[in-house]
Amino acid sequence: MTPHNASDDSRWSDLDRPPLNAAGLRRALVREGGLWSELDVVQRTGSTNSDLVARAAAGKAGEGAVLVAEEQTAGRGRLDRQWSAPPRSGLFFSVLLTPTEVPVARWGWLPLLTGVAVATGLSRAAGVDTALKWPNDLLVSVGGQERKAGGILAERAGDDGVVVGVGINVSLRAEELPVPRAGSLALAGAVSTDRDPLLRAVLRSLEEWYGRWRAAGGDPGASGLQETYAAGCATLGRVVRAELPGDRALVGEAVAVDEDGRLVIATESGVQEPVGAGDIVHLRPA
Repeated sequence: MTPHNASDDSRWSDLDRPPLNAAGLRRALVREGGLWSELDVVQRTGSTNSDLVARAAAGKAGEGAVLVAEEQTAGRGRLDRQWSAPPRSGLFFSVLLTPTEVPVARWGWLPLLTGVAVATGLSRAAGVDTALKWPNDLLVSVGGQERKAGGILAERAGDDGVVVGVGINVSLRAEELPVPRAGSLALAGAVSTDRDPLLRAVLRSLEEWYGRWRAAGGDPGASGLQETYAAGCATLGRVVRAELPGDRALVGEAVAVDEDGRLVIATESGVQEPVGAGDIVHLRPA
């Protein structure tokens, strides 16, 4: 590893973390008849999601726009949690999707679909086994422990759009982790931490899954999405605590993801309750 010289003001002083090749990414991903219509890489921004939502509102971005940041200073997770990482240490990007032919009631599947696509793409390109924690966390194994290495956040953009943001810790070292339970692809033993092929693989996988889901009218069963998500979901089969809006908590076994993308929890009293939003805590292994 090349040591980072703290006194060096150059933004490229960390040679282990070269910048993304925007022109190369555009050549590989933006093509006639494909989903991705434009791809921009910015050095630094607060949040790619906020920026892309604003671009869409101003009519300056259409379906398939991709915005990537080398560094996010105000990246957000669910419940407005902060997400921060050193420059060029991860993949931080947002995409604009307008699935107008899919009933709005099924748009809630988009973050889950993105999770499946990210996990599939990273498995191919990084050789890392990943799992999904409902609804939108990407888990890896570091030293036999389950760690969060990524997250997904979807936001409405106008009447007919959704911006989906993805953050993935790629090359973070142990001493750089924001919290002890975090992880990265590097710490999980990735065969590659070269972000260009990783981003290409993830976006190609997302294009494939989104096309399949859209062709099925958003039907999670017919598109294979519901089955694939369940197969890769580390939450299913576990005893969990769901921390719900209104300071309510629900403890039970996570038994299914229903056709609306909700997590179904079976309580000790025999009730099966679907949860559409909330924090999920894995209480013990499956």
